[in-house]
Amino acid sequence: MKIRIIGCSGSGKTYLANALSKKYNISHFDLDDIQWDNNAKEYGKKRPLDERKALLQEILYNNDEWIIEGVYYAWVQQSFDEADKIYVLDMPGYLYKSRIIMRFIKRKLGLQKGKKETLKSVYNLLKWTETFQNKNLKEIRSILDRYDNKVVWLSGKKDVEKIIKAV
Repeated sequence: MKIRIIGCSGSGKTYLANALSKKYNISHFDLDDIQWDNNAKEYGKKRPLDERKALLQEILYNNDEWIIEGVYYAWVQQSFDEADKIYVLDMPGYLYKSRIIMRFIKRKLGLQKGKKETLKSVYNLLKWTETFQNKNLKEIRSILDRYDNKVVWLSGKKDVEKIIKAV
C-alpha cells in the first residue's frame, strides 16, 4: 500500500499519517524532512532541489509500502504517480490556523518536539495559509484531476476519522 497525504499546514496530515502508519504497520515519511535542511544553523533553510528529489527517490525505491505526507506538490509528482491512494485534507481555515498557533505554543513550552519556529515564522506561515487556500489548492486540484480514481478529499475531522477506522 502506498498512500500520499497532502493538505495545508495544520490540516492534520501528520495525525492521519501517524494513525495509518500504526494501523497498517507502514513507514511514514514527512516531506518537511526532505524540503528543509534541519541541520542548518538558521531556521527555514531549504535543501537544493536536486537533493530533495534524490531523497524522495530513495523513499520511493527502497520501500514497497509507504505513507508520504506534506504540503508540497511541485517537485513530488512521482509520489502522486506511484500512490495507490491520495488523501487531500481540505479543512476549514479556522481549524488549521488554530492548530498552527497551538502547535507553536506547545513547542515553545517544551510540550511538543518540532521545529524551532519564531513568532515571525509562525506569523508568515499563517499568512501563507491564505495563499495555499486561494491559489495552491486550485493548482493541486488541477494536478490531481488525472488521478481521480485514487483521490479522496477530506473536509473535516469526521472524514479523517472515517478513513482511520475503515478496514
